[in-house]
Amino acid sequence: MSKQTIETIEQFEELFNKHEQFLFVKNSLTCPISQAAFEEYQEFAEKHQNFPSYHLHVQESRPLSTYIAETFGIKHESPQALLFKGREVVWNASHWKITNEALEKEITQ
Repeated sequence: MSKQTIETIEQFEELFNKHEQFLFVKNSLTCPISQAAFEEYQEFAEKHQNFPSYHLHVQESRPLSTYIAETFGIKHESPQALLFKGREVVWNASHWKITNEALEKEITQ
């Protein structure tokens, strides 16, 4: 279930029908800070395989990245982690604030 790549708005919208809550990470394929955050996310996802976790690569899914920012009123950043509950973003972090520990803390609150 975890670490699935989502590329389209339709795939993203399906997540709301599938899960009450899920983690979503935006990743840049060219930024070293993004790569470090993505490694933290991967570590988290490996430890929490039953928690729904998804990601996109901004360069490959720009329309979806823009859709998320506009729909949820959250400034686009990359890297960026978003925790959704229902159809709301209840937590988000970017850059060096995306750590395995921070992700674990947010899903257990």
